[in-house]
Amino acid sequence: MGIIDIMDTVKKLIWVGSSKSDLKAMPAEVQDTFGHALHLAQIGQKFAKTKPLRGFGSAAVLEIVEDTGTGAYRAVYTVRFANAVYVLHCFQKKSTHGIATPKPDMDLIVARLKQAEKLSRGEK
Repeated sequence: MGIIDIMDTVKKLIWVGSSKSDLKAMPAEVQDTFGHALHLAQIGQKFAKTKPLRGFGSAAVLEIVEDTGTGAYRAVYTVRFANAVYVLHCFQKKSTHGIATPKPDMDLIVARLKQAEKLSRGEK
């Protein structure tokens, strides 16, 4: 497989809402980890610290988990749509108890998933 073949199989990465600026505000090591994980998603692979996000009924909405000395960070993306990988939300998990994603973050993910669906159909 040549370079041209590989480039043909790389899905476009689309940032929904403020997800890109939210990622850029995170520590450099978290940005590096999430960047690598998202690249793997673009080529159809899955990063080791990626798991399906509960509440979406399938493995089409995924969460990258990174815990550092400065906190717990998450990036949520979807591969539900064939044309691209959509980054839905990047955030620092503030809860000190439980593993569940906080409701305000889940609400934002649901809203951005709907927005990604419209974008995948060419709607604004």
